[in-house]
Amino acid sequence: MKTIKTFTAAVLLILSTGAFAADEANNQKLQMDYTIKTYIDAISNGKVKGISEVFDNEVRSTLTRGEKIINSGRADILGALKTNENMVQNCSTSYSIVEMNTSQSIVKVIMKYEGFSRVNYLTMSNTSKGWKITNIASTFI
Repeated sequence: MKTIKTFTAAVLLILSTGAFAADEANNQKLQMDYTIKTYIDAISNGKVKGISEVFDNEVRSTLTRGEKIINSGRADILGALKTNENMVQNCSTSYSIVEMNTSQSIVKVIMKYEGFSRVNYLTMSNTSKGWKITNIASTFI
């Protein structure tokens, strides 16, 4: 009888630890930092796993190249990232939070290459499913 109680206690402990670890991973995905780092990992290192989770369904992208403006939707953005999967960019990447409140945030992501930089401004919204990127405005300087 003592062995059954010990075994049951051990099983319950293992199950509760596993559930706690799953909750911790889900909570991390709700954080703004997770969204930013997932985006940076995709554009800088080609690690696209999980990138679709951090984009809002209606995400838009605007890329300015001199006089030309290129607008893209979610499918185009994900397609471009998939094309560059596992491709590591030869740049250093940094970010800063330009503005933030409990429901919205603007984040500046700089990809510094030799001779030029790409600047991405991310507009993010805090949803019930975590922070989602709703808009990406990119330019080269």
